[in-house]
Amino acid sequence: MTALEWFKSSYSSNDGPECVEVAISPATATTVHVRDSKDKDRAGLTFSDASWAGFVREITGP
Repeated sequence: MTALEWFKSSYSSNDGPECVEVAISPATATTVHVRDSKDKDRAGLTFSDASWAGFVREITGP
């Protein structure tokens, strides 16, 4: 398995509570992983690419 390449949210900061990182599965490119960047050993969440796209559309608006 190839290691995930994590990207920190542009809304995250080193000092604040907003600490989200996202990675796209390199094996399939259809799975999105989300985790807390301040607790990387804690289990994260996994979404299909369609579910993630729907979530992003809902929170960012039309």
